[in-house]
Amino acid sequence: MQTPFALFIGKRYTSIRSRNLLIGFISLLSIIGLSLGVAVLITVLSVMNGFDRELQNRILAMVPHITIYNGRSEPPMSNAQWADYQPALDNIDGITGTAPFLQVEGMLLANGRSKGILLNGVDTQQERQVSSIESFLVAGSLETLSNKSYNILIGEEMARNLGVALGDSVTVVSTVVPITPLGEFTRYKKFTIGGIFRVGSQLDNGLAVAHLSDVQRVYRLGNSIDGLRIQVNDLFNVDGISQQIRAEVTDSHLLSNWTWEYGNVYENIRLSKSLVGLLLSLLVAVAAFNVVVSLIMVVKEKQGDIAILRTMGTSLHSIRNIFLVQGLSIGLIGTLLGLVLGIIFSLTVSDIVSWIESLLGMQFLNADVYPVNYLPSQLNILDILLVCGISLSLSMLATILPAQSAARVDPAEVLRYE
Repeated sequence: MQTPFALFIGKRYTSIRSRNLLIGFISLLSIIGLSLGVAVLITVLSVMNGFDRELQNRILAMVPHITIYNGRSEPPMSNAQWADYQPALDNIDGITGTAPFLQVEGMLLANGRSKGILLNGVDTQQERQVSSIESFLVAGSLETLSNKSYNILIGEEMARNLGVALGDSVTVVSTVVPITPLGEFTRYKKFTIGGIFRVGSQLDNGLAVAHLSDVQRVYRLGNSIDGLRIQVNDLFNVDGISQQIRAEVTDSHLLSNWTWEYGNVYENIRLSKSLVGLLLSLLVAVAAFNVVVSLIMVVKEKQGDIAILRTMGTSLHSIRNIFLVQGLSIGLIGTLLGLVLGIIFSLTVSDIVSWIESLLGMQFLNADVYPVNYLPSQLNILDILLVCGISLSLSMLATILPAQSAARVDPAEVLRYE
């Protein structure tokens, strides 16, 4: 029967209702600080999870997981020669698709404007095995890329900068200027925009895609390609799969994977999540310290009540439990409020930031600097449980000292002056 008794008295002693305004203010401040700390921590961790998700589902869905290509000193190989490796690659566990690629630099001209591009020549059918570009198309279709169609897919940001739309013409200018007996002649060809994609990253302003044969003709490359793009089912096993691929290709071929270009970004996101989570946990610790202060003041105020309870036969254990209940009540209320606010902020932070950007007429995240040009967010149940566990644990630890102090109150000493 001691626990219900402690719970009953603890509720009555809830310091927010204290007649002492200072104690009530400090207790209210403890709850607000705890709830804000929990809410901010959940929101920030959700944003970090969002960056992680976008990196995997958007950027890495557009770039090859593993690439095999010729060394610079080696003569170019034809698509048929590269196809000889296909049976061996098909036998490697973890590879989900392969496709030939040709990657060249160039310029796009339209409406008196120009933009440097990285032009990918792809085989339309095989490209679906290694890229999710179709899922990011906001206009047009991948099917428009066919042999001698001279259609091209560009990013939404690039289309905006050039002032073009679906069906408009652009001029592709080769950066390779051959020298002929008649002098230097720049190669160029008009292409029609067959599709516009939006990934939400720097790819929207620097990548263009055309059919493999069209790029070969414009750049006078015959039937040669740069190599093979390989898609795997486990992004974090690219090193192991690369070792198996290395055993199947010649030493003159080079291998690279997504970690070379985006590995640092991914590691930075994971490191930032850990560091920011640790630093923001200090906010919760500070709020828990306020719980200590408020409970110590309550113990001082309630010394007379404690002495009376002790003379009535209440055990030290019960006195301790009364203030444990009171402190945990503050921690529980603050944690629950923070949990609700954190979930709301996590689900709406992207829309809130977008609204602020439109209101101020500025963009906080630039795709030239950050992996994406918007603020993503993804709630993770494990992060929620971790944050709430930390908050409740710190609140519990914060109540131990005041509860022990209350249990040590000497009834004779207190009642001497009553």
